[in-house]
Amino acid sequence: MTEIKIRRARPGDEAALAHIQSQSWQQAFAPILSPEELAGHTDAARIQAMYQAVLPRPDLHIAIGSVGGGPCCLAAWGPFRGSNAPQAAELICIHCLPALWRRGYGSEMMAHVLSEMKEEGFCTAALWVFEANTRARRFYEKLGFIPTGDRKTDYSAPEILYTKVL
Repeated sequence: MTEIKIRRARPGDEAALAHIQSQSWQQAFAPILSPEELAGHTDAARIQAMYQAVLPRPDLHIAIGSVGGGPCCLAAWGPFRGSNAPQAAELICIHCLPALWRRGYGSEMMAHVLSEMKEEGFCTAALWVFEANTRARRFYEKLGFIPTGDRKTDYSAPEILYTKVL
């Protein structure tokens, strides 16, 4: 495995972040979300504008990973946004270019994020995942995340909450 270099995302990274997220969503969620909903959430210009708006936020941590000099993965986290786990840090998203799945880059990015969460004083990490996303659920479970039984439906597919003690 080629070494991944992970750093905090900064202004100027919006296009790379949008590309990674769009490609990942298209591959991972095509079997889960309707084509219309997927199209609405994979528009690169829309995602780029979103990153432009959120990158300056001090409460949001966004990391970008590069392999061989090219951006390949990202992760974003911050304080938990719901009432289910108010003392937890929330992994908002973790994405990798599909061509690089199952090569260990996601695990490296997750280790980086969990370390940051712990350094910031959080004792628990939480994340929402589509119930039908068995590939991601296996990944999270392998890393010690446990489903809590809490569910929500912000999209057209149900999501379940996972947590992990840091």
